[in-house]
Amino acid sequence: MMTNTPETTQTLVLGGGCFWCTEAVYKEVSGITDVESGYSNGQETAPSYEQVCTGRTGCNEVVKVTYDPARISTREVLEIFFVIHDPTTLNRQGNDVGTQYRSGIYFTTPEQQQAAQALIDELNTEKLFGRPVVTELQPLAHYFPAEDYHQDFFERNPHQGYCMAVAAPKVAKFRKTFARLAK
Repeated sequence: MMTNTPETTQTLVLGGGCFWCTEAVYKEVSGITDVESGYSNGQETAPSYEQVCTGRTGCNEVVKVTYDPARISTREVLEIFFVIHDPTTLNRQGNDVGTQYRSGIYFTTPEQQQAAQALIDELNTEKLFGRPVVTELQPLAHYFPAEDYHQDFFERNPHQGYCMAVAAPKVAKFRKTFARLAK
């Protein structure tokens, strides 16, 4: 993995349903220097997976994506995000239901906020999904890493049922749609 100084990378936090799936895709992307599963933008500052699963913490299952903007743009990071999940369903992705599965972009710079808003506006204007995008766009708040057993989950458990049924197709869709950005 390429080592970057903090000045050359940016961080964007994305909620696209189960973090196992989202993490699995972003680990395949050229220009992404680190991916970490975690929880953010809720009332709890250090929740456990069990607490988040109750839906009472307000936290979202997210991935913290660190990327090199000289190799991949914020827009490209976000375009991948909008292809690998359904941004039109409120508080759910497939069979995963609850506020912890909401579609969310949690920015760390004003430029990321502008890029995300511009892309959301474009997707809604073009009616690309046939329904309005309900992705929340907020500054990153209360990020906390998920437990160790959630990190690199797909990579360590490729034959687990959920990974085969849900994560693997998302990785395949990324590889097909964004071949030019694959590692």
